[in-house]
Amino acid sequence: MRKTGFTLVELMIVILILGLLAVIAIPAFVKARNKSQQNACINTLRQIDGGKCSWAMAAKKSDGDSVVTASINAYVKGSTMPICPAGGTYTYGNIGSNPDCNFEGTTSHNFVGPSREELFNVASNRVSPAISN
Repeated sequence: MRKTGFTLVELMIVILILGLLAVIAIPAFVKARNKSQQNACINTLRQIDGGKCSWAMAAKKSDGDSVVTASINAYVKGSTMPICPAGGTYTYGNIGSNPDCNFEGTTSHNFVGPSREELFNVASNRVSPAISN
């Protein structure tokens, strides 16, 4: 007469396999979460930099001038102070400098925007065909 059910050895093998899968999968999930937080933060820093540029042009500010955070937030998506998904805080910096996130974790949240010379070169190379000879 045979009883139905699993033996202790069979249960232990299944638990061992599940444990090995968890050991492999959990670090991958953590890495993916950190990378997505880093990408979201860098994209927010890009928005802040674009908002600073737009505000500086509208307010006729030049490089080195201090910024008014509340005024720049009007040019950023959501019109409020952005929040870093990893828990850092944003520093807008002066006009002409890149915004920064103070998050210090496994992945840095640093945005390196184009230099003012690169922006000037791109803008000066755009010549209307009707104007050029």
